[in-house]
Amino acid sequence: MRVAMIGTGYVGLVSGACFADFGHHVTCIDKDASKIARLKAGGIPIFEPGLDKLVEQNVRAGRLDFSTEAAEAVAGADAVFIAVGTPSRRGDGHADLSYVYAAAEEVAGLIDGFTVVVTKSTVPVGTGDEIERIIREKRPDAQFAVVSNPEFLREGAAIEDFKRPDRVVVGMNDERARPVMSELYRPLFLNETPILFTARRTSELIKYAANAFLAMKITFINEMADLCEAVGADVQQVARGIGLDKRIGGKFLNAGPGYGGSCFPKDTLALVRTAVDAGSPVKLIETTVAVNDARKKAMAGKVTAAAGDLAGKTVGVLGLTFKPNTDDMRDAPALDIVPALKAMGARVQAYDPEGHEAQQMLRDVDFKADAYEAAAGADVLVIITEWDQFRALDLDRVKLLMAKPVLVDLRNIYKPEDLRARGFKYASIGRE
Repeated sequence: MRVAMIGTGYVGLVSGACFADFGHHVTCIDKDASKIARLKAGGIPIFEPGLDKLVEQNVRAGRLDFSTEAAEAVAGADAVFIAVGTPSRRGDGHADLSYVYAAAEEVAGLIDGFTVVVTKSTVPVGTGDEIERIIREKRPDAQFAVVSNPEFLREGAAIEDFKRPDRVVVGMNDERARPVMSELYRPLFLNETPILFTARRTSELIKYAANAFLAMKITFINEMADLCEAVGADVQQVARGIGLDKRIGGKFLNAGPGYGGSCFPKDTLALVRTAVDAGSPVKLIETTVAVNDARKKAMAGKVTAAAGDLAGKTVGVLGLTFKPNTDDMRDAPALDIVPALKAMGARVQAYDPEGHEAQQMLRDVDFKADAYEAAAGADVLVIITEWDQFRALDLDRVKLLMAKPVLVDLRNIYKPEDLRARGFKYASIGRE
């Protein structure tokens, strides 16, 4: 099948490359000429493990190409995916759908013959109705169906998630779309992946409900971590004890500095706004948003509790991206923690394996070449992001490099007894 993918951001590029690897011909389209030029030259504008090789293989095979011009690709496509950004709108928290609607307007003028227009972007309930209205108003003669097909990709594991997903959700109000969507995902049918066909509005809500539930689960264990600290319990054992219950499960029960990234913050906020507008507020999610925001801002207090007054002291920071195996800084806890440390008078030196974007967003930070440089001369070392390389540090070397052996582990990647036996003053989340 022939696919046009509007947008070469994280979702569009990963989805386009994976569909091409399924055997379809995919053209990824973006108005950013510099990004398209980079992709054509073999460069990848985002960091995602394995994506560079996947793109290169499918470009070489002739199944994947890139363009700034949509006309030819859309006209020849069986399915056109809209995979543009839907950031939180300033002022009210609603999803900004301007890019989605602009893409729909452009696609309307270009489709030729029956075409399935698929929303891959995360959008509020009812967006598909508006896309259908836009296309129908511009092209009364057009033969098309608008489908919701939300993505459930974890940054750092996106290719695996696309090719071996827990489920695929397809929301449609026109049965003509079913065979097209079934053929697009045929390799997954062969793997017996559950394919859930629903009404379009139901599909749109599934995406928000899934992310909101996971965000709520993270926030729950973070509040349990605070309680553990207050009563002398161990949050990791609490998480294991409840996670072994199959009704609960162990995933997303790792206490830390709060969730961030491209999905949970904006999607929980958008769901809250949608629910309020619908007259059916979601109080649990409203609380989740508030608690998570407050938690990220409070994490600098964990550092001062361990290291004392930070004025004039040097703080080493390990990890800045919102999670490992990505360069994504959107709503990363570091964006709250590092400025708070600096406001307390600290000098901050930091290292992140993929922190290129962080260097543009965090000012007056001394960026180092590796973890040991970030530790050198530090009065306290803070782990914010749990990159694998931070799990196996030469702790004796770290201690010798530091001005004072104080380690604040906001991801609980070390055992308190091990660090204290080595002579560190050690603080973590939800543990004594």
